[in-house]
Formats: sequence, structure tokens, C-alpha cells
Amino acid sequence: MPDAIKLYSAATLDALSAEAARLPRLRKNLNVHPGLEDPIQRLFNALEPGTYARPHRHARDSGWELMVVVRGAFAVLFFDDAGRILTRVDLRANEGACAVEVPARAWHCVVSLAPGTLMFEVKPGPYSPVEDKDFAAWAPPEGDPWAPAWVGWFETALPGDRMGHQFVFGS
Repeated sequence: MPDAIKLYSAATLDALSAEAARLPRLRKNLNVHPGLEDPIQRLFNALEPGTYARPHRHARDSGWELMVVVRGAFAVLFFDDAGRILTRVDLRANEGACAVEVPARAWHCVVSLAPGTLMFEVKPGPYSPVEDKDFAAWAPPEGDPWAPAWVGWFETALPGDRMGHQFVFGS
């Protein structure tokens, strides 16, 4: 087999999910691109129920993301500038839609809906932690005591809904 071919086994993905379940953040990614400077970022992302991904956007022109469900289920929520849900896209392995492309500058977040959830994500690089995400001021930062309440809300929230608490959180 040529060196350029990479295979990812079920055992590798099982181990990634198991590690995510053990971590405090309840998520873990496996980068499959060679480095952060790569022009196309590709990664598996294991997401367990209860993980909090703060709503954010990628403010650069090339800030799109493609998310594909590999196992389990997750929802992608899209918000307006004030935190009201505009659209909810539920993705479940082997059912209905299997992928969603998030446009640049769209406020969004991901919520895991099933244990063992795995997504495959593709987005333009290079990755720069400073410039990658613009976090929503209307949602709590990761580790905030309110974050679990937001995860619970994300799990069932529908278009038109807005979290009942009015906060402004630092970014």
C-alpha cells in the first residue's frame, strides 16, 4: 500500500470515543491532516452527551465547516446575533441527512445527542487558535457554572427559541 494512503479503523474510532467519555470536556478530536498549517483541516471529533461547545462563528471569508455524522447523533444549532435559534439540523448515523455545511460567519454550536457520537469535520486551514473562533457574548464560556444548563437547552431547543437567561459573557 502506498505511504500516502491512510486508513482509520473501527478500533481507532472506538478508542477515540472511549477517551472522550473519560475526559472532563467529554470530547476528543483526532486530526488526520498533517499539521495546523495544512490548507485543509480534517478531523474526527468524538462528542459525548453533556459536552459544551460554546456558540461561535468563524468570521473569516473562508470560515465554512463541513460536518458529517459517522456514528451516533448530533444537532447543529444556528443562531441570530442575539442568540435566538434560526435553524436546527439533526444528524443521525444511517438516517436522513448525514452532513451539514456551516457557512462562514454563521453563529452555531454542536450538541451531542447520543453516546459514542463521532463526526468527521472538514474546514479550511491553516488553523490559528487566536483567529479561529469568535465566541458569542450571549453564551457562557466553557467551564462556567451555567454551561450544563445551556447543554440541556441545546438538546431540545427549536427554531425561534432563545435561552431564558439574559447574560453577557466575556469572550
